[in-house]
Amino acid sequence: MMKILLLQGANMAYLGKRQPEIYGTTTAAELDEMLLRRARELGVELDIYYTHIEGEAIGRIYRAADEGIDGLLMNPAGFIHAGYALRDCLRSMRFPCVEVHMSNIDKRGLKSVTAETARGVIAGFGLRSYLMGLDALLDLIKDEKPAKGKKK
Repeated sequence: MMKILLLQGANMAYLGKRQPEIYGTTTAAELDEMLLRRARELGVELDIYYTHIEGEAIGRIYRAADEGIDGLLMNPAGFIHAGYALRDCLRSMRFPCVEVHMSNIDKRGLKSVTAETARGVIAGFGLRSYLMGLDALLDLIKDEKPAKGKKK
């Protein structure tokens, strides 16, 4: 079974309460349930981790690498502004990463410092950004796994 880590960065735990005009009223718990349900449908193990502290995010990514995860889905959220240590951590990872944002950060004049480490960025589709990101990540993982019995 494929193992995916979803890393939710600074301020995402307050989803549904924080700036509903941008992020809507769906809570973090409701988003988690939606994603866990989708993961079950796809036969994927999804671990969801929230943190407001960049060092904790880095530690969780390193631990996930040691645990053998297949890919990282990440909304760096507040870490997009100055998450250089997180970016450096991600540069050393061998598994694919897809970055997601509920809002169109480019339209809002924001630049993600972590985006350069991602295989792709999906932004501006609200909660659907997560579903699209999960699907894209699974496709990347499947494309990168060598066919059984063949060397890559």
